Amino acid sequence: MSAPVRACIGLGGNMGEVAATLRSALAAIDALPATRLLRTSRFYRTPAWGVQAQPDFINAVAVLETTLGARALLEALLAIERDHGRERAEDGSRWGPRTLDLDLLLHGDAVVDEPGLVVPHPLLHVRAFVLVPLAEVAPDAVVPGLGRADALLAGIDASGIAPSGPGEPARGVRS
Repeated sequence: MSAPVRACIGLGGNMGEVAATLRSALAAIDALPATRLLRTSRFYRTPAWGVQAQPDFINAVAVLETTLGARALLEALLAIERDHGRERAEDGSRWGPRTLDLDLLLHGDAVVDEPGLVVPHPLLHVRAFVLVPLAEVAPDAVVPGLGRADALLAGIDASGIAPSGPGEPARGVRS
């Protein structure tokens, strides 16, 4: 068995009961084998990115400890998306409305560039909707080749991103 690593997962959605879907996805992530959910950010309301003519998103970040490799973890995340009604466009189009989006942002200090798997997430450092919750729960997380999450956040515009409401505080799941 491999040594556990800290992984960071981006969560988001803008269709249906998004907050309930994100809570359900967090429970499913925590139930993955060889994986323990350590901390989750608050939920943030964020403007749509990419295709802007769609409802705002709710985004969060989860920090977990896992012995799953990056590919196995990604496959598990894609299965959780499907279980929550996510349908990926067959034409490869991106950034449209979705019930649930789970992105593998970081997997320890791994740098992976394979078909269907790029870690760290290639747009992590320019997406305020990811960096705001990431810096909340793991400000010291290092994006290989780019720096710490808190420093990356300080260098971009995060206006328009705000907590989605009370009752979604950052929390440690297990001690």
